[in-house]
Amino acid sequence: MDKILEAVVMSSYPNNVKQGLVRRVIEAAKQPMDSEQCWSMLELSTKLYLTGDTKYKREIGKEVLEVYGHYHPEEFEEFFNVRFLLSLLQEGYGPLGKRSHYVLDYIQLGLQFVLESPSANSIFSLLRIEVLRKVCERPSPKQCAKISKLLTQHPQCIPTGKHQLLFCQQLIRCIGQFQCVSEGEDEIMEFLEQVNKVSGLLQRIWRTQTSAILPSLKELFTIISSTEEQEAPSNALASVVQFVPLELMDGIIRNLTNDDSITDVQMMMAIGRMIDWVSWPLGKNIDKWIIALLKGLAAVKKFSILIEVTLSKIEKVFSKLLYPIVREGALSVLQYMLLSFQHSHEAFHLLLPHIPRLVASLKKEDSNSATSSLEQLAELIHCMFFRFPGFPDLYEPVLEAVKALPIPNEDRIKHLLGQNAWTSQKNELACFYPRLASKSETGKIGLINLGNTCYMNSIIQSLFMASDFRHSVLNLTEGNSQPLMTKLQWLFAFLEHSQRPAISPESFLSASWPPWFTPGAQQDCSEYLKYLLDRLHEEEKTGKRIYQKLKESSLMSQAAEQHYLNKTLIEKMFGGKMMTKIRCLKCLNVSSREEAFTDLSLAFPPSDRNLCRSTSILPVEEIGLQFIEPPENTGSPWIQRKAMASDHAASSVSVETLGFQESGEATNPICGSDVGVDAAKDPLSTSGEQVCPPKDSRSVPDLINYFLSPERLTAENKYHCEKCASLQDAEKVAELTEGPHYLILTLLRFSFDPRTMKRKKILDNVSIPVVLKLPILVAPEETEEVCRRGKGGAVPGSGFMTVMYDLCSVVVHSGISSESGHYYCYSRECTDIIPHGQPQDGVPKPASDKQLDFEIQWYLFNDTRVSFSSFESVSNVTSFFPKDTAYVLFYRQRPGRQSCLLQEALAEAGRLHGEPCLHKDLMEAISKDNILFLQEQEKEARNRAAYISALPKSPLWWRDLDRDKDDDSSSGGCSPAAGGGGAGSFHGLVF
Repeated sequence: MDKILEAVVMSSYPNNVKQGLVRRVIEAAKQPMDSEQCWSMLELSTKLYLTGDTKYKREIGKEVLEVYGHYHPEEFEEFFNVRFLLSLLQEGYGPLGKRSHYVLDYIQLGLQFVLESPSANSIFSLLRIEVLRKVCERPSPKQCAKISKLLTQHPQCIPTGKHQLLFCQQLIRCIGQFQCVSEGEDEIMEFLEQVNKVSGLLQRIWRTQTSAILPSLKELFTIISSTEEQEAPSNALASVVQFVPLELMDGIIRNLTNDDSITDVQMMMAIGRMIDWVSWPLGKNIDKWIIALLKGLAAVKKFSILIEVTLSKIEKVFSKLLYPIVREGALSVLQYMLLSFQHSHEAFHLLLPHIPRLVASLKKEDSNSATSSLEQLAELIHCMFFRFPGFPDLYEPVLEAVKALPIPNEDRIKHLLGQNAWTSQKNELACFYPRLASKSETGKIGLINLGNTCYMNSIIQSLFMASDFRHSVLNLTEGNSQPLMTKLQWLFAFLEHSQRPAISPESFLSASWPPWFTPGAQQDCSEYLKYLLDRLHEEEKTGKRIYQKLKESSLMSQAAEQHYLNKTLIEKMFGGKMMTKIRCLKCLNVSSREEAFTDLSLAFPPSDRNLCRSTSILPVEEIGLQFIEPPENTGSPWIQRKAMASDHAASSVSVETLGFQESGEATNPICGSDVGVDAAKDPLSTSGEQVCPPKDSRSVPDLINYFLSPERLTAENKYHCEKCASLQDAEKVAELTEGPHYLILTLLRFSFDPRTMKRKKILDNVSIPVVLKLPILVAPEETEEVCRRGKGGAVPGSGFMTVMYDLCSVVVHSGISSESGHYYCYSRECTDIIPHGQPQDGVPKPASDKQLDFEIQWYLFNDTRVSFSSFESVSNVTSFFPKDTAYVLFYRQRPGRQSCLLQEALAEAGRLHGEPCLHKDLMEAISKDNILFLQEQEKEARNRAAYISALPKSPLWWRDLDRDKDDDSSSGGCSPAAGGGGAGSFHGLVF
């Protein structure tokens, strides 16, 4: 009968004809048959099953085996013996080089017919040993899956005792070497099914033998933490972790993170490879294990590992948000990585270029998964905006991408940041500030934030960028008896000459610290600036004079020379004078008092104040300060003075502006309470009409005009008139009598709210002119002299002259309270000397408006980070980020009659000294620190090379984003848009 069956199977008849003949043979096999005939048929069916070259032949072999196993059990048991199975497992079946791949399938098929036989136990014992040997030989995923299927169906064959533990460990080693060699979707799905079968066997063993779990996981950790040069273990290991009971997580993580035998490099390798598991599409709880290990490392303060792994892996995790099948887990890991990485903006900034593309892709997908992920991603982004403000140029495209998504409230943001931070002790992360390999491309140097010291950093950078002040400080000689100024000189010198990307201002902070400031708390930068300038002024004023003074011009009169010699450096650079006049409205007596100032504090006008009272541009001759007309005494001399200046009834112009304005506004001057510009003289003006901004809009000239406008003293604020010898209604006005070289304007954004007993912030957007014209009250004879010499800006008989100021720094406060938030600043180095220009009439030749306003580079200083910026960014920052508002402004005076004495002194100093000449000790200190920095860089590079080389090599994550960008037509279950898709994208996801 075996010959007949073999002839039929090997014949060329059609399969349907063969099937009929085979049916007859199989039916005949159900009848009693001698032992020899049974053996012949079993040998033939074994041959067909194991070596058949077609599926049809193998199916016939299977059917015959099943029939003989069922109807001839004794003969089958005798045939299916231990010796035969041992030969199959160790030597295989078939000719050399073509051994059958179906031996395990054959054994699984035959086992069901010998389970009750006397030889069953012998067979089980044999298989327990042989499957362990097979696994140690590292079979392919397909063969491993067959072993798993065999042992799952026949658990009696699973190794026991110590062999069981060894089997689990070796099976994990096998999984670690699994690789899918095909990129076809069907083949990948088959591979995933094979992996699930193998890991499912481990789950079955662990359920019955929980003592095998920890040794198995130890073997898993050994594999993923290995630093030997070899191929990275397979992401299929993720399938193992998903079956570990979550109740064991805390103990396992605690043991791992407290094991002193595990080196940092091994731990970093392990967590890095675990993070790669977010790509595994069928894993459960993988994100929970990754986050638990990250938290465990934070608990034992392994911050260096966390930083390295986060920075190297966060972009890859982010790219997996494109795929719905792994999106939930990837988003969980991403959220923890970002929310815990709070000591530096580095991790978040790595994602900024990719966020707009991902948001666009998720919006296009338009699924529940995408919608939910978009909302969570937007919440995460706003948390990062809140934690790391001060990067408007970088954040603008991201803000534009998420502008239509919900914005979390501040309490929610603080809650998320508070519960995820690695540590609540900021000093524990002090040594992990952003690592910058080299200076910013701008050539400028940043300042390290020493714990909410951004208020100081922004002020220091603004003062440093005030080039005249910086040169004067750097030119100080050794032994000048000004300890605080000396520390400032050292700080400026390092900012000028250090090779470090950022330096620590710790020494200067301790020396300039206001005693009432709370350490570690956010402070008011304006308050710090006032205190600093006052300290520097008083230090010099009390006899500790600058050792090397600026050489005064021989053309100066003795009185003028003495005037400037008596001034401190702070007075020369930032000092101005203001005349305060109070007029009694009864007797019209005027009392006046002149005061010095280093900054002007500008309050905001009431919201109901009418800012636009003029619809035409008034002649420049009308610039001047006016008082409000009193209700009576219309013939008062103050009103007569106003009439002398102009025949118009309209209010006169007090402050003028030039240059750029807020995006979307007209280029002619900003309309203020008394603002205008001479269109004929302003090359930037294009229209003779004055455009009023929105009702709630403000400009710097508005605030200055409000500051200079008359104030009524009535009711409880009545003035005690000496002439009347009683309290009377009065009018107070301030007039600037001497403009400072650097004009500092503080916008009083913080006001006390009696209801909440806190200082609230005024978030009004204030447009900032790049050029400001300020009216200065001068003596009549000085005005006539200026006019006679042809200097612009003075009007005969008006008593005022116009002084031009160029914007050079803007300190921005980000936040809603003076006790919190963040400070950063925009700065540029204003200059009024055209290269190779020659002074005329003793005054340096001024640069053109265009050169001053357009060609000078703006920089953005944000603690350690310095970047190029623009005035457009300065103007638009509050439009994009409503909590980021200009707070302190620095303007530099252009050369003119009033400033020519100081300008001559500065020009002379520049000619004599060129670049500031630092004294020997300071130069040596900078040189030594630069050498030290280079040595530190070399050492860090070596350490980092060893450290980074340990990081697992993963696929090029950015291909995911590029694929989404380039291939918009992909579709299907795993594509970025729909979750299925083309083989290429799915292969990239899994591996």
